[in-house]
Amino acid sequence: MGLFRSVQAVTGASGTGPVDWTAVAEAAKASTDPGSIALSEKQQDGYAADVREARTRIREVAEIDFDVPDTVEIQNRHHWVDANIDTFQRVMAPLGDQVGVLPGVARVVNTGTMSVALGFLANNVLGQYDPLLLGESDAHALYFVHPNIEAVAHTLDVSEPRFRRWIAFHEVAHAAEFGAAPWLADELEADLEGAVDALSEGSLDRDALRNLDTTMTAVEGYAELVMDRAFDGEYADLREKLDERRQGRGPISMLVRRLLGLGMKRRQYERGKRFFEAVADERGVAGASAVWERPSNLPTDAELDDPQSWLARVR
Repeated sequence: MGLFRSVQAVTGASGTGPVDWTAVAEAAKASTDPGSIALSEKQQDGYAADVREARTRIREVAEIDFDVPDTVEIQNRHHWVDANIDTFQRVMAPLGDQVGVLPGVARVVNTGTMSVALGFLANNVLGQYDPLLLGESDAHALYFVHPNIEAVAHTLDVSEPRFRRWIAFHEVAHAAEFGAAPWLADELEADLEGAVDALSEGSLDRDALRNLDTTMTAVEGYAELVMDRAFDGEYADLREKLDERRQGRGPISMLVRRLLGLGMKRRQYERGKRFFEAVADERGVAGASAVWERPSNLPTDAELDDPQSWLARVR
């Protein structure tokens, strides 16, 4: 029945734009089990403690003054779709009314593609620090998709509270980045707008895409470093199992991940972490945090593979 409703929503896509976002949300949720967020009092307290204590530890270890967003939500998969649909819509807004010579067909195809993407992501995202790029508000948000955290902890055969806490350290590390670097959201927005504007004109802004990839590699790599170095417990088995999960996928999942560019995201994690590990080994985590002092401190694409050149440049 869920699959039927999903197909029905996609084939009924309407409107004047390239994507029917109402149909995207309906189709993505119809094909996705929301999961339960009927948390016990102990679990609720656990999430709150994890975020609070991750903030304290990261402030100490990274020597960064920041706070977590006012909005911290424990979500099911449908909540995550609802929270992200506006972001997707804002990002694609510059494409305007481009639906091609067969607008009805193009709209159905685009709507179906986006619903598959959101449905897949909703089943895989564990936590998300959301800077609400291209939005009208400066408010940021932090989400934990509890059914996915629960399912992955079971799949990896690790303690759910311990795994949840480690994920909290990763997401709060993102809060540290954006808190320490108020300019970071603007930097990402500029490159994102440049890339999408070029697409709307039928071209590729390779510089914007390259800058976006380089900045996101730094963002993800730093969070990987901090989630490990600030975590208040043993994490080697968690790191090994999570890395295996990122690589070990079935053929259909691997295809979808490739189409969504998630292979690039894994490369960002790995490449960025190698860079920051090298920097932190020489200057400590606080020294690595210098990357957020000013935009010019961001590593270049070449420096990501040559940390010594960044260390020589940023003192």
